[in-house]
Amino acid sequence: MSRILSIILLLSFASYALPDKRVPMDVKAYTVVIDERLGLNTYTGNASITQGSLTISAEKIQIFSKKQVITKVIATGTKKKLAYYKQNQSNQSNFVGAVAQKIVYFIDKQLVQLKGKAHLTQGFESFSGGVLNYDIKEEKIVANKSKDGTQRVKFKIKL
Repeated sequence: MSRILSIILLLSFASYALPDKRVPMDVKAYTVVIDERLGLNTYTGNASITQGSLTISAEKIQIFSKKQVITKVIATGTKKKLAYYKQNQSNQSNFVGAVAQKIVYFIDKQLVQLKGKAHLTQGFESFSGGVLNYDIKEEKIVANKSKDGTQRVKFKIKL
């Protein structure tokens, strides 16, 4: 059954793609809701998306699209298991890895926003805070404390 579901999902995503369009997208979850009218696909229960070097996993993943083009991905974790993002950037030798309670990937803007217990690692550098914004194109990270001030910004760099 799991294998059949993966094949069906791969076929249903033939026209959808994240930035690495050359390889098929592999989606896994316990529950899948596809609403083509709204352009929203929701995957729950240990959900994961893999396409090329990109991996996103969380308890719940939502994929938003317009005219069969993915515009945004939202991954929501739990208190016990945070949402996870990992991708190799073409202009860098190291993977970028991140965890947070909620990860929002704006495809067109090439922006990854991490909210709640956010932590991002890029090579030997690491950043954490309440909210982190990672601009993939500009290679820029903006870190902010949490709204309630309990999660201050921390970073570690190797010179």
